[in-house]
Amino acid sequence: MITHKGGCHCGRVRFEVDAPATITVSECNCSICGKSGYLGLLVLADRFRLISGTGGLTTYEFNTGTAKHHFCAHCGIKSFYVPRSHPDGFSVNARCLDPGTVTSMSLRKIDGQNWEKQFLDTGRRDFPD
Repeated sequence: MITHKGGCHCGRVRFEVDAPATITVSECNCSICGKSGYLGLLVLADRFRLISGTGGLTTYEFNTGTAKHHFCAHCGIKSFYVPRSHPDGFSVNARCLDPGTVTSMSLRKIDGQNWEKQFLDTGRRDFPD
């Protein structure tokens, strides 16, 4: 494990996340991820630290209200959120990680348009290492 740093476009929101240098990210086709180009790095809650910007976040919820999509209220970037599939963790937008610590990244396709089939029917709710 190493510590990756990242944040939003304007720099008000900053975070750290402990993850391997080689990461696997989810490319989801749901309505919000597909439109925003979000690449999710899933981590346990204790591996994520919000360093700054708590007061500048706004939260968007839809559908079941389980997922908590946190956006910088100033620049509009969603650098992380609490996913519906893993409400006890965080999904960090790999596109928001600072350069220099990720040595390679592989994509895992997620069928978020058919969320129940992808997660509930298959039981696929594990966290990566």
